Amino acid sequence: MIQFENVSKHYPGGHEALTDLSLEIRHGELLVLAGHSGAGKSTLLKLIAALEAPTAGRVLVNGLDVGRMRKSQIPYLRRSLGLVMQEHRLLMDRNVFDNVMLPLVIAGDAPADAGKRVRVALEKVGLAKFETAMPITLSGGEQQRVAIARAIVNRPSILIADEPTAHLDPAYAREIAALFRSFHAAGVTLILATHDDTLYSPYGARRVELAHGKLLS
Repeated sequence: MIQFENVSKHYPGGHEALTDLSLEIRHGELLVLAGHSGAGKSTLLKLIAALEAPTAGRVLVNGLDVGRMRKSQIPYLRRSLGLVMQEHRLLMDRNVFDNVMLPLVIAGDAPADAGKRVRVALEKVGLAKFETAMPITLSGGEQQRVAIARAIVNRPSILIADEPTAHLDPAYAREIAALFRSFHAAGVTLILATHDDTLYSPYGARRVELAHGKLLS
């Protein structure tokens, strides 16, 4: 379970990204964050992953106050999270296989087991034949699938995605939405910020709307 308890986030210069926000996200839920650009969606996701810390209030992930974690504890939190951020941040000098392998290398997984998990992740996102391809040779949608494979290779219980279908054509966007739905059907808690929440409405997603850092619905 993820809980936001009266959370505010202020940035230098006076920008207030979130204001006194309280929200509960249940285990196994599919939640869609909607709202205008700058509404606070990305900030909310970053707080869950301890990429940012709240200015006030608490963010709890499975009972742990992530905003007050020591730096040494954060990697253990992130092993239970899969992150797909707006920028793919793929390593352009490494092939698809090595890009997806990276989280397992950092975690110190045995190479043989890690290799099997990479191939399973690539199979799930439909890129099994692209192991040796370099990211620069892939389309935008295919690069997004590599980023998703990298996010799920550690078998996270919570998957967070920030605008995962931005800049994709409608057909590719629907494929990516269906892919996320398959992860949710397997029991993964799924939290998505999106400019097009209609992609997920057929899947029974709970819609939460933000505006100027405040919860509307």
